[in-house]
Amino acid sequence: MFTGLVEQLGTVVHTHHEQVGCRIQVRSTFSHEVTLGESIAVNGVCLTAVSIEGEVIAFDVGPETLLRTNLGSLQPGNQVNLERSLRVGDRIGGHFVQGHIDQVGTIVQRQRSGDWDDIWFGTTSEMSSLLIPKGSIAIDGISLTVVSVHESRFNVMLIPHTQAITTLGFKQVGDLVNLEFDMLAKHVARLLMTNPYRA
Repeated sequence: MFTGLVEQLGTVVHTHHEQVGCRIQVRSTFSHEVTLGESIAVNGVCLTAVSIEGEVIAFDVGPETLLRTNLGSLQPGNQVNLERSLRVGDRIGGHFVQGHIDQVGTIVQRQRSGDWDDIWFGTTSEMSSLLIPKGSIAIDGISLTVVSVHESRFNVMLIPHTQAITTLGFKQVGDLVNLEFDMLAKHVARLLMTNPYRA
């Protein structure tokens, strides 16, 4: 479990695609605090640290994760959002994020508004039904507040701090992002769909 508050930008140093998956190595300044087997969100994807050598943490990424996220397109030199898992007693500054990606979305529009950036993301009408204005969504592992929702897209406003410390600070129109919708909204939608006693 995570909160969607990115701790730092890591740098991909190596990717090795295997027959059924991929190993990704990421340089991080908090690697000395990480233990083997620990869960870390990489661009919002919950991964397990399988190797730690100096500042480099290695993660194994399975075929299902490669299919449903943007991790398969990572190349050496790319930066990724990193967050260590939530500990009991930690402050929750964002919202509860599982690290289970629902969909890969696309940046369809980006507009500057003073020091802020207004970014629109494309999604499907089915998934956009899980969003509400002022609700929460995790984008590449970043806990953000939805501004408005249309049939197949939605937008958020990025403050300068978020632009400075996350991948959304430099991503452009056409770039892919990992989307995790609020788990409460998903549970409610599932219950309404399957509950035979619903009104």
